[in-house]
Amino acid sequence: MVETKKLKSREEIDANSKWKIEKIYENIQLWEEDFENLKKVTPEISKFEGKLNSAKDLLSYLKLEEEILRLGEKLSVYAHCRSDEDTTNTTFQSLKSKIDSFFTEMLSKMAFFTPEILSIPEDTLLKELDELPELKIYKTLIKDILKSKPHTLSKNEENIMASVSECLEAPGNIYSMLSNADITFPKIKDEHKKEVELTDKNYSVYISSKNRKVRKEAFKALFSTYEKYKNTFATSLTSSIKGFIFNSKMRKYNSSLESSLKPNDIPVEVYNKTVETINNNLSSLHRYVKIKKKLLKLDDIHMYDLYVPIIDTPNVHIEFEKAIKIVEEGLNPLGSEYLNIFNEGIKEGWIDIYENKGKRGGAYSSGSYDTMPYVLLNYNYKLNDVSTLAHEMGHSIHTYYSKKNQPYVYSNYTLFCAEVASTTNECLLLNHLINNEKDKNMKLYFINQQLEQIRTTVFRQVMFAEFEKLTHEKLEAGNALTSEDLCNIWHELNVKYFGEEMVVDSEIDMEWSRIPHFYSDFYVYQYATGYAAANSFAKKILAKEENALEKYIAFLKSGGSDYPINILKKAGVDMSTSTPMEDTIKRFNELLDMMENTIKD
Repeated sequence: MVETKKLKSREEIDANSKWKIEKIYENIQLWEEDFENLKKVTPEISKFEGKLNSAKDLLSYLKLEEEILRLGEKLSVYAHCRSDEDTTNTTFQSLKSKIDSFFTEMLSKMAFFTPEILSIPEDTLLKELDELPELKIYKTLIKDILKSKPHTLSKNEENIMASVSECLEAPGNIYSMLSNADITFPKIKDEHKKEVELTDKNYSVYISSKNRKVRKEAFKALFSTYEKYKNTFATSLTSSIKGFIFNSKMRKYNSSLESSLKPNDIPVEVYNKTVETINNNLSSLHRYVKIKKKLLKLDDIHMYDLYVPIIDTPNVHIEFEKAIKIVEEGLNPLGSEYLNIFNEGIKEGWIDIYENKGKRGGAYSSGSYDTMPYVLLNYNYKLNDVSTLAHEMGHSIHTYYSKKNQPYVYSNYTLFCAEVASTTNECLLLNHLINNEKDKNMKLYFINQQLEQIRTTVFRQVMFAEFEKLTHEKLEAGNALTSEDLCNIWHELNVKYFGEEMVVDSEIDMEWSRIPHFYSDFYVYQYATGYAAANSFAKKILAKEENALEKYIAFLKSGGSDYPINILKKAGVDMSTSTPMEDTIKRFNELLDMMENTIKD
């Protein structure tokens, strides 16, 4: 009889395997004392309202704002991390709830800052910035705010926009409740012909099943259920898009796409160029589908065959210490300084390694200006866990570099840059594993891993981005979009992206209804651009291009000191051109060649 492995409680986990969260606060009493200090100091920010046209008062405001935010973030990181260690611990849930609620109050007290800065004549404001040497550090921040002036409303109008924000968020909330709470799926039969209840969460298990009957049944069961609610989902999504359009019109943007990109100084052309470049290279994805069909020995390939692995996941057990060595070897091209920081993170207790009862699932990197960049893992000794370690440490070392080299005001990097460092680590690791693996099946597994990364992170996300663009443009032009319209757009995109080898089943037409990111306007394209930038960095570093590593480290040190396109361009990756995306397609084609050649050997 096989003994069931018992999940340990938090107390049973060895201290050396836990993050050293006590470096923030040794005990809850110290946290509570700092929370009381935060509550005392925050109201003082209000005394600066109406006084920001004085250089001295502006500097005092900015210093106090930093003090409040830094303390608030420190308290928040501790509360959230402790809460995630054991989600059943009500003490830590209470701390998290307290700081989350107070953060909303805190930010509302600072809400006067931007409108007041914009009410001051620009010449007067810039003169004030030159008056005090200490203010010069804030010049980029202030200039950034001034650039938003054409899109900032009067105080009364801003209050109206703030008051309707909850209404504009309603479609997303309705979608969340419908898809997460109200929908129930039918039962299906698993590989052992045992009846199991399908859920949106366990769908990924069954759609990747080696048994074709299982994945087909899961596919049909899932999407036929969504189809029953198609009109509700369509109304929810189109209402959300209309909210984005309303916001963009009120703020005098030319389109909802521009309103999403312009605040970070990302040209609309970057988005359009991304979609265009992928459209020009869809033959590579069509080739992938053809190869997959052949390797799976299928007479015809359907949408439900996309996620079944070509190569079974190797059944290997990798101790955490071994995982560290594998990642170190993969990241060796990043140089000794980077690897020293990586090892410092391991030794200093950045990482909470193993699963325990009540621990939050998944993985993340989290930290503030005054804490270590902590990493939550649920390490389970598999190859994917090794990749996750490389990914999350990429985020944390990016944070480490930013915080060490930037003042607080510019220490946070944007979402456009956020996934670049983590994905660069993954690209370097997979390149290393592919190039050094001798076992044929293992090599094929690693090749397929990177192919799937590019298929799902680049091709798939750009298809999503194209859907967003089409739906927003149609509604902006005054056209109605019914559930049938949305299904037709989705179907046509799938036909175009996957090519003539793929049987585009009618059930897939409802897939748009289960993508939560569509309720965050023009979000998904950044997965593709982030991967393309990371692939470019990895390619340059591995080719030992002149100053490539120095430029990459400079990128990690940049934080939010400039707009993301400028930061990447200085580091040698120009996202305003199609080159990074084209380089990613080249890598995809190289991997397809490798796969075919490895199979022949």
